Amino acid sequence: MTDDSMPPDMPPDMPPDGPTPATEAIAALGIPHRVVRTAIPSSAEESAAFQGLPLEALLRTIVVRRGADDYLFVLVPAGRRFEWPKLRAHLGITRMTLPDADEARDVTGYVRYTITPFGATRAWPVVVDASAVGHPIVTIGGGIRGVNLHLAPADLVRALGAEVVDLSSPEPAKPAGGAI
Repeated sequence: MTDDSMPPDMPPDMPPDGPTPATEAIAALGIPHRVVRTAIPSSAEESAAFQGLPLEALLRTIVVRRGADDYLFVLVPAGRRFEWPKLRAHLGITRMTLPDADEARDVTGYVRYTITPFGATRAWPVVVDASAVGHPIVTIGGGIRGVNLHLAPADLVRALGAEVVDLSSPEPAKPAGGAI
């Protein structure tokens, strides 16, 4: 049910055509989705604009290490701050860390900024921030920069066997201009 579509008037720095482990994995699950290819974005705001979605519908995938060979994926909307105390309380553990880029690649099969639970080398547990489920469509990375998967939040949660938990707070507003 994949629909490789590309917004019009995109610059030439496009991702390569063809499947990725993520697009193959989501297709194999048979859940409704769209594969959307865009120019390589320079920010979350630009990525959301390229995809025609609000910033809050763009889900960032964060890999968290709970212990030796024990990881999970945490999905948090752009524009929101991931709250470590909330995740620790939910999991009932006191110590977690972020793996470095090499370790994250080793345990997911993806390089930083392309990590997604779909098609990862191991099916780690997934926790989705509760603020994500209020959108009709969310977008998650498709395994390489500029490849995005659009789907309903309920389908995302069901497909990944994810837990939905309040894990974030709005990021503080950025200053509107320079100093006076």
